[in-house]
Amino acid sequence: MNYKKYIAEKFDIPSLSPEEREELLCLPPSSEMGDFAFPCFRLAKVMRKSPVAIAEELAGKYPIDDVVVKVSAVSGYVNFTVDRLTLAADTLEEILEKGEMYGSSDIGMGKTVCIDYSSVNIAKPFHIGHLSTTVLGGSLYKIFSFLGYRTIGINHLGDYGTQFGKLISAYKHWGVREEVEKGGIHAVNDLYVRFGTEATEEMEAEAREYFRLIESGDREANELFDWFKSMTLDYVNGIYDKLNVKFDSYNGERFYSDKMQPVIERLEEKGLLKESEGAKIVDLEPYGMPPCLILRSDGASLYATRDLAAAIYRKNTYDFDKCLYVVAYQQNLHFRQIFKVLELMGYDWAKDMVHVAFGMVSLEDGAMSTRQGKVVWLEDVIKKCVEKAYQTINEKNPGLEDKEKTAETVGIGAVIFGALYNAKIKDVTFSYDKVLSFEGETGVYAQYTAARCGSVIEKGGLPAEYEVEEMEPSELEVVKLLASFPDTVKEAAEKYEPSCVARYAVDLSQKFNKFYIDCKILAAPEGRKNFRLTLTWAVQRVLKNALTLLGIGAPDKM
Repeated sequence: MNYKKYIAEKFDIPSLSPEEREELLCLPPSSEMGDFAFPCFRLAKVMRKSPVAIAEELAGKYPIDDVVVKVSAVSGYVNFTVDRLTLAADTLEEILEKGEMYGSSDIGMGKTVCIDYSSVNIAKPFHIGHLSTTVLGGSLYKIFSFLGYRTIGINHLGDYGTQFGKLISAYKHWGVREEVEKGGIHAVNDLYVRFGTEATEEMEAEAREYFRLIESGDREANELFDWFKSMTLDYVNGIYDKLNVKFDSYNGERFYSDKMQPVIERLEEKGLLKESEGAKIVDLEPYGMPPCLILRSDGASLYATRDLAAAIYRKNTYDFDKCLYVVAYQQNLHFRQIFKVLELMGYDWAKDMVHVAFGMVSLEDGAMSTRQGKVVWLEDVIKKCVEKAYQTINEKNPGLEDKEKTAETVGIGAVIFGALYNAKIKDVTFSYDKVLSFEGETGVYAQYTAARCGSVIEKGGLPAEYEVEEMEPSELEVVKLLASFPDTVKEAAEKYEPSCVARYAVDLSQKFNKFYIDCKILAAPEGRKNFRLTLTWAVQRVLKNALTLLGIGAPDKM
């Protein structure tokens, strides 16, 4: 049963729809206060009363029945207590029935969400600065799909610009095909770095000519470019596989090179394109923003031109209901400009464009990417986490089978969880020791708890039937949190915030471990034992569901 919906439909507040009432219902701080709470503060202006008086009035009118057994008013909240044995039975029955689909929904049925994330640059290795966009976008992809949306993952490749002319020039002067193929993407990157430090004026001119040749369709230049691109995709796809991330489109900047002219023509038709010092701009000063540069004085396009073409292409191709851009907060102004220009062009769907901004990731020594010469490749971070996970597992459980496979699941999970646990907008300092801790707010802790549940079930089995006769406080806390998982998934989608799911996994782990300590499971009387075994199985199932939405596996044993 959806208890929030049940309460909301019987809650008589004419100024709010049942859906709005349901959305406002939340969990009170403790079970003593009730199982659900409704804040009355936003009603004060409409009803012209204090929240305290409103809560008392609403509580007095709410009809008590077999489902909602108690209603009270406390400090501006209406608190509802439901029949807790029924809540437990309903929740466990639903988890048993739905299994790995528990928490899913059809609210997105018939709707499409495009998600632009990762967006790696061709011919450059994956550094730790790409971690957040990749795992945030990957998790949002899973969350929206879990809620029934048609989800389109887009890797908007950085595959356009004079840097590719520089790369071809560097390869022509210093590259040996066999050595580059052997060294892979790092050898390609070394050539580009070398060009930056050793290129002559003649080579700079040569690079511009090579880029022109790429644009004009020259066979040799494009074969070299496609070779660099192929090596890049082979390399990044290996990392994507490890991070459990997928894409439906790899259309990058180059794909839109022949789709920009209609954008420029529409801007001209709308009278939006103005000349400024030889360049073409859209004036956004009336909207509190600097001008959006569309064409440079030499006629060359820019990021904005290609992003406008990409947005229109995605709407025409996918007819999205939402289009998300998972890009660092430094690009806030850029996306505000893009969305405003689309609106001025007459596209009413511009309101459906969302910049999902996030903070930066750095290591404890301050290293992040290529700034100040401190290069931290993501593949090295993953490798180090897997190695450290193996050492820890070997110390804690030397007889464990498949230690290497478990270490990989734990190590990679630690990398992902470390990037997703905090609210996305916060800068993250990545600590190897912290993310790999078996205690505290980590993915390893959630994985270990799921494995502990599995160990209990392996010993006691999953009973065919059980009865709920009474519950200890710690059992009730677990039941209530299990019941809230579907709402947590919806909240994560509404806020574009996978951290809601990550924090839920830690919270559920903490509450289960308190129940594990407080209540005997295998040594309990038969009736209680069956209920507790079923509850333990449900916790393992929901923890696995939560971790899956983050892109993290859950080993059966650790």
